[in-house]
Amino acid sequence: MTPQSPGTELAGLPAWLYPAGFWVGVVLLAVGVLAPDLAWVGVVWVAGVPVLAALWVALAGWRQDRRLSVAALLALAGLGLVFVVRGWL
Repeated sequence: MTPQSPGTELAGLPAWLYPAGFWVGVVLLAVGVLAPDLAWVGVVWVAGVPVLAALWVALAGWRQDRRLSVAALLALAGLGLVFVVRGWL
């Protein structure tokens, strides 16, 4: 196993992605408290951060670990399938 450089994670995500997504979500949800018509933006952002992470892993990590990238793409396809089936119900 090769040693990793500081600031990288095994999954191929940059160390800043989830903390930045969290704090942007906190700000957007706080704006949603002050302007309830905009609360949906914060909720969509918080739900979208894992999707952004899966896209990052699928696209940026393709050359390093294709199995992980394929798993991320399968997870996104499963999420898309949930939305399609939910529309049928």
